[in-house]
Amino acid sequence: YSRARIQRIESQRVVRELEKGNIVIVAGFQGITEEMDVTTLGRGGSDTTAVALAASLGAEICQIYTDVDGVYTADPSLIPEAQQLHDIGYEEMLELASYGAKVVHPRAVELGELFNIPILVASSITNSSGTLIHGGVSMEVRNKVRSIAHDLDVAKITVVGVPDRPGIAAAIFQPLSKADISIDTIVQNASINNITDLTFTVAKSQLDNAMEVVKPIAKSIGARDCVSDSKLGKVSVIGTGMQNTPGYAARMFDTLSEKGINIQLITTSEIRITCIIDEVKVEDAVRALHRAFELEIAE
Repeated sequence: YSRARIQRIESQRVVRELEKGNIVIVAGFQGITEEMDVTTLGRGGSDTTAVALAASLGAEICQIYTDVDGVYTADPSLIPEAQQLHDIGYEEMLELASYGAKVVHPRAVELGELFNIPILVASSITNSSGTLIHGGVSMEVRNKVRSIAHDLDVAKITVVGVPDRPGIAAAIFQPLSKADISIDTIVQNASINNITDLTFTVAKSQLDNAMEVVKPIAKSIGARDCVSDSKLGKVSVIGTGMQNTPGYAARMFDTLSEKGINIQLITTSEIRITCIIDEVKVEDAVRALHRAFELEIAE
């Protein structure tokens, strides 16, 4: 309950009603288990339901109308000059949704990409044209950085003085997995005299539970200490063109340095660079990066 996954959609009734010319209203966010118990999909469940239903029906497009005009180059409530994107690729949108943008849920984007269902995100209040999420965006004509994402729900745990030998990481992360604690960034320092530090991040709401799990493990494996920091956030620059173009990481790091923002952790994918920083610096970082990458200029 609250974290269910869609196994299948029985859409026969919906198809019959559509063939009769009727308008079908389907409740999102919820479903029924094999045992006929009502369950829910959790945050973003309505987005996920919409895209899954569109895929099941073989629809040409899934239109999601919400309280925002579309996808922007940054959070418009933080950056008034942020530009609305006309369209964006599945890959970029998945990174945005996973690293802080609350426009559409990552699971909905994953389903859209899997079944090649374009997703239009538009406002139910204004006449904005919205943003089309699809797979046909040309990498060659887009800005190398499409958007800046940020997230304040970040906490860090460091297991200090860990013996550098096989099986240590598994000893730490397997119990966390069994406790249903999601891990985001993982960083292990270079070993000195076969001793290293292992750092990882979790959601702030899971920090206490994670510490309860990790502290006895740290003691049992001979680590010196286990410490945490809950006053963190992350800021990410995202764009498919960064992979084969040098200089984007340097520009990001230089921009943060000029603002006196210390980077605690760095994680990357092929199209994303994420920095873990103090939460009080996140808004300043977003503003500075938005200017540095000239995202206020309309496409």
